[in-house]
Amino acid sequence: MKKNIPSVINAWCMYDWANSVHALVIVSSIFPVYFSATALSASASGEVDFLGFQIKSSVLFSYTVSISFLITAMLVPICTAVADYTGKKKRFMQLFCYTGAVSCMLLYFFTKDTLLSSIFLFGLSLIGWSGSIVFYDSYLPEIATEENFDRYSARGFSMGYLGSVLLLLFNLSMVLFPDFYGITQKSLPARISFFTVGVWWILFAQIPFHYLPKANGGKQKGGNWIFNGFIQLKKVYSTLRQQPYLAKFLSAFFIYTMGLRTVMYVATIFGASELRLPSQSLIITVLLIQLVGIAGSFTFAWLSGQIGNIYALMIGVCIWIGICTGAYYTTEAIEFYMVACTVGMVMGGIQSLSRSTFSKLIPENVTDTASYFSFYDVTEKLAIVIGTFIYGFVEQLTGSMRNSILALLVIFVIGLMLLWRIPSRKVYRFELDRNKN
Repeated sequence: MKKNIPSVINAWCMYDWANSVHALVIVSSIFPVYFSATALSASASGEVDFLGFQIKSSVLFSYTVSISFLITAMLVPICTAVADYTGKKKRFMQLFCYTGAVSCMLLYFFTKDTLLSSIFLFGLSLIGWSGSIVFYDSYLPEIATEENFDRYSARGFSMGYLGSVLLLLFNLSMVLFPDFYGITQKSLPARISFFTVGVWWILFAQIPFHYLPKANGGKQKGGNWIFNGFIQLKKVYSTLRQQPYLAKFLSAFFIYTMGLRTVMYVATIFGASELRLPSQSLIITVLLIQLVGIAGSFTFAWLSGQIGNIYALMIGVCIWIGICTGAYYTTEAIEFYMVACTVGMVMGGIQSLSRSTFSKLIPENVTDTASYFSFYDVTEKLAIVIGTFIYGFVEQLTGSMRNSILALLVIFVIGLMLLWRIPSRKVYRFELDRNKN
């Protein structure tokens, strides 16, 4: 298949535009704020009666994220292997996409009386979002050549930032000026926002679904699909063992992603519960993070071209260590905003660079990229499971989110040490060329 086709690349980037509204509106801004307020209205103490257990709303939020990504981690290897074997990668991507989008739309009915069912819908939206991303990521090495991985990956993240900001601005206008829209019910702007996420996601996903090619890895359709899927996974695992740099990168990625993605999921809850910041201030802060993140994605793509992917990632992790240190001592709103801006600079950049780095380390003759990216994405999902669980568990034990932040700081330090074992991609490529000669 011909690569670097502009129409295909642009369509691929549009899925970031389509799905990133979930990460912004549902995960990072309006939903966490609305969830905290709804839980507080249901119980003055902020504790929630969940399946017979009394649990802090912030801890329940963390645990819901953990369980959702654990389920995704169990589903993804089977789905991606079957997708590679049958050539139905796009169908699986659509299935997860529509599952997540419809779940967001059903959150329109989220009130204090439907708290339990809404928690399950939130978890299902996470499963749909994270599952579709696996197949989306796996298209990159199929549609682009290696020298363009960093640039196209950064473009995708930037498109996601821009698209999600546009929808958030509309939703924020409803939250701040409901009278302009003729809205009198206090909770309605937030619930409409959840519905618009699902509509936006489905609508713009039709562009990549139309232009992205069918998978290259389809085999004959006979036999036991799941059994053959596990055969494919076994082959990928055997290849991973023969790629020392790939294995080392995945171990480092697992650790630093544990801290990075946890911060992304709990930052708004931290501002609402620990600092008692107003809802509008939190949402505007998240909006600012997205705008700064656009510059951050391209900055790290440029930096990787200057010093190599691994060294650029190490710089990013060092900044995250500083972020955790600053967050631990944050007590004022202005300090929180400064930390948030720094998060925006490195959040998308590291994610984008991690995706492109992994794409470069995949053997060049591989066609079953979905199975390879299942390892990458399962690694990421398990990191989120452990990271959010640690965050919630430490808070539950100590009663303070600040101690949870210290745990994340330690995680980033370990991730930096693991990255230190890997040579820069430029050094790695030089060694390969020298060995060939």
